[in-house]
Amino acid sequence: MKKLTIAQIKSLIYEQQVDPTVINSLQNDKRKGVQKLLQSFRKQQKKEKDLKERFAAMTQYERRCRQEGYHMIAGVDEVGRGPLAGPVVAAAVILPPTFELLGLNDSKQLSEAKRLEYATYIKQNAVSYGIGIVGHEQIDTLNILQATKQAMKQALFSLKPAADYVLIDAVTLSNLPIPHQSINKGDERSISIAAASILAKVTRDQWMRKIHQEYPMYEFASNMGYGTKQHLNALEKYGISPYHRKSFSPVKKYLKSE
Repeated sequence: MKKLTIAQIKSLIYEQQVDPTVINSLQNDKRKGVQKLLQSFRKQQKKEKDLKERFAAMTQYERRCRQEGYHMIAGVDEVGRGPLAGPVVAAAVILPPTFELLGLNDSKQLSEAKRLEYATYIKQNAVSYGIGIVGHEQIDTLNILQATKQAMKQALFSLKPAADYVLIDAVTLSNLPIPHQSINKGDERSISIAAASILAKVTRDQWMRKIHQEYPMYEFASNMGYGTKQHLNALEKYGISPYHRKSFSPVKKYLKSE
């Protein structure tokens, strides 16, 4: 039998379902190019295996809820508690039992390109999703924790169909008329919460880019309202914008310049 070229082997192992015996037989091929291909292939296989195991671990809460008889399990998360400007945004997501998105993780652990890609996939495949936005003025009135809870409830109550169980990232929502559970670091431990964190992050980033067009001197498109050195220098030079949170300590000192 004629020996396959390295290009043919590459096509075989990456573009087709490969019988493990074929991979094993290639171990005896002494060509450096073949051995390099096998090394790369095994590395990719291990990465996929690790991603599948991590994803399976992140379904533990959803699986437990389904075993207890719940079917519309929502994950809820927020983004924007720490910034000096802009809203706090929450998202709620109900995923189907068959949902799979390897690499799904806390939104902060993903690149912007991945967040956008995943957000599109989540919206297309979710049973339901909702967004809650509470602006800077309400944050100043309520305080950031209460504003966060309000945004979460807005997102949750906009779900259609409604949730019958809720998994919440690290926050306790009182007077919630639905069975629920708060999970520390939930965006790393639950696929529903991780999906919500991505939708919340993408939504808030888009919002901050819009206000950047009005007030480019604060660089909201890059700092998303967080207190970076550039942002603080802009506050020193220009004072506060209409979108800054006046109740936050780094902003208060500039109120006289408003």
